[in-house]
Amino acid sequence: MPYLQLEVIRNYPFATKKLLAKRIGETYSRIMKADANRTTISIRELGEGSIWRCGDNEPMPAAIMMCDIRKGRDPNIRTELSRALIEMCNEVLGLETGQLNIEFTQHSGDEMYHQRLGSFSSEWSPDEGAM
Repeated sequence: MPYLQLEVIRNYPFATKKLLAKRIGETYSRIMKADANRTTISIRELGEGSIWRCGDNEPMPAAIMMCDIRKGRDPNIRTELSRALIEMCNEVLGLETGQLNIEFTQHSGDEMYHQRLGSFSSEWSPDEGAM
C-alpha cells in the first residue's frame, strides 16, 4: 500500500504514463510521508465514453483516481495530496478542470502484502517519512 488507480478515457504514450507514475510516486511519498518502495500506480485507459460524471445536466466525461492507503493521515494532508494529484494529472494528461475526482479507501497495514518487501505493511506512522 498505497495503490493509486487512475482511470481515464484517452490513451497516452508509454513515456507520458511513466512520467506521470514517477511524479505521482514522488509526490505521494513526500506529502504522505511514506516509503516510496511501497507505492504502486496503475493507469487504466478505458476509452472514450467509459467514465461519466452525472449531475443536473447531461453527463460529462470524467476521470477518477482511487487511492487505497494506510489509515492515519489527517484530512488536511489528504486534501493537499488530492490537489497536487489533480494539478499534476491536468498538466501531464491534459485533463479539464473539474474532470478528475480523488477517492480514498483507508486500510490497516496488514491488509496489503508486498512480495518485494517480503511482508505485510506496518501501520503508518509520521516517523516513516524520515526513512
